[in-house]
Amino acid sequence: MTKSLTAATPEIMSSKLKILVPVKRVIDFAIKPRINKAQTGVETKGVKFSMNPFCDIALEESLRIKEANKGLVEKIHAVSIGPTKAQDILRTALAKGVDTTTLVDVGEEEVEPLQVAKILKKVVEKEDSNIVILGKQAIDDDANQTGQMLAGLLNWPQATNASKVEFSGDDVIITREVDGGADTLKAKLPVVITTDLRLNEPRYASLPNIMKAKKKPLEKLKPADLGIELAKKLETLKVEEPPVREPGVVVASVDELVSKLKEFKAI
Repeated sequence: MTKSLTAATPEIMSSKLKILVPVKRVIDFAIKPRINKAQTGVETKGVKFSMNPFCDIALEESLRIKEANKGLVEKIHAVSIGPTKAQDILRTALAKGVDTTTLVDVGEEEVEPLQVAKILKKVVEKEDSNIVILGKQAIDDDANQTGQMLAGLLNWPQATNASKVEFSGDDVIITREVDGGADTLKAKLPVVITTDLRLNEPRYASLPNIMKAKKKPLEKLKPADLGIELAKKLETLKVEEPPVREPGVVVASVDELVSKLKEFKAI
């Protein structure tokens, strides 16, 4: 398991961490999505849902920060914005080690990234969080926008696509993989960090902890409780499967390859 933290002690940082971790319920990554009959989106009936993989990485990183830096983290709060069933992934987060959770129940309505960011801003203020760690994107819409929008709304520094997170004094040092190397950023609290796949390998929740999590309290709110009115700015007109690709052709010689390329007008 890859380690992504360096040792730091509570005495080094002047303020304790109050970490907010947004987690999203999505169709399980191992399932191939299917277009619904109305061609308005992906079929969601009768399919398995789980925590978004990037959110799971963000959750794992928060837990590692708490474990590696005794006394530094005051609390880890997980929040999910979705249907009532999304409380399942919050129970999973509790089983893995988060302290408290909130479900912002939006029913079956799809919430756009800007609205998600506005809701998260209200939760940040409510929980008095000083660091938000979230997945860089969700595997259902692949928007990769929420973290950036949240940082903009909060007017906080941001570090996206983190592959390593460290602490040095009052600074948070984030490493990002870029073409041909690594990009290192330094910021002070408060800060928004979005996580990349290589940051860590998430743990599994043990069965005893899963059973205990079922009895733990879970806060439930509506967007209106946070002063947010959901309003869509985008409309999906039609969703279609990509065209089926024709199978490749195996050639026996360079001359045949050139002939085929000319046939397909590639050269």
